[in-house]
Amino acid sequence: MRYEGPIYRPPSEADSLLIQATVGCPHNKCTFCMVYKKGPPFRVRPVREIEEDLDQAGRVYGPGVRTLFFPAGNTIAMPTDDLANICAYAHSIFPKLERITTYGSSRYVHRKGKDDLRKLKENGLLRIHVGLESGDDDVLRRIKKGTDSVEQTQAGLWVKEAGIELSEYVILGIGGKERTKEHAEATARVLSAINPDFIRLRTFLPKVNTLLLHQIKKGQFQILSPHEVLRETMQIIENLDVTSQITSDHYTNYVDIHGRLPDDRKEMLKVLDEAMKRDESSFRPVYIGTQ
Repeated sequence: MRYEGPIYRPPSEADSLLIQATVGCPHNKCTFCMVYKKGPPFRVRPVREIEEDLDQAGRVYGPGVRTLFFPAGNTIAMPTDDLANICAYAHSIFPKLERITTYGSSRYVHRKGKDDLRKLKENGLLRIHVGLESGDDDVLRRIKKGTDSVEQTQAGLWVKEAGIELSEYVILGIGGKERTKEHAEATARVLSAINPDFIRLRTFLPKVNTLLLHQIKKGQFQILSPHEVLRETMQIIENLDVTSQITSDHYTNYVDIHGRLPDDRKEMLKVLDEAMKRDESSFRPVYIGTQ
């Protein structure tokens, strides 16, 4: 099996077979992301090469593989026929396969359209991880996400309509002190319109070799304190009208809140309220210069 450039996968894919389908990220402009900035440029691997890697994985791991993740950063940007073909081929190699998953930003999901998403579902793609980051158009513009709230909402609804599971990622604090209220309100509004299967929380932590870190050093972006992040999280949770599973499965978060809305809302808010009583010095640093 061959791998090129950074290989990242969601925590929920920790036990999944990783077979690289694309290299790099076709957008690669987000101001907060350092993953692919120095990596090779985006390209789609030839289907035959991917199938060869699947064949080798079959020989190494046998037919019992149950979950498969296709890196790299935005594999949904792959031509639909190519992605459908490798999904179908994977099922032929691994008869017990229960789930195939990819990353896919809203912009590239939207380009697929309803018909292509249905085709991918029919060939075995069962989950897409989408970096929503924020529902606030001003924040999305500032972080150079390359999409807006209308496109993100429509893309998410199309994924759900196709019968594909949808994980939407939120970056707490990505609006900074200036846009925290707007970020929280708009994010809750967009997520409520989509009602994804999963909402996964991440807390903004500056990374080296990113434009946003440069803006922080120039005083153009003010990072939220731990208590401010917790208040922002509370505002999002309070305003969500969804039946989604909430997870905070990431090292950047100050507290772990999880559960399904609306049933577990009170318990999640209780955890956040208790955390607000802690001194801010008890949390991780808001900014680690070498991170």
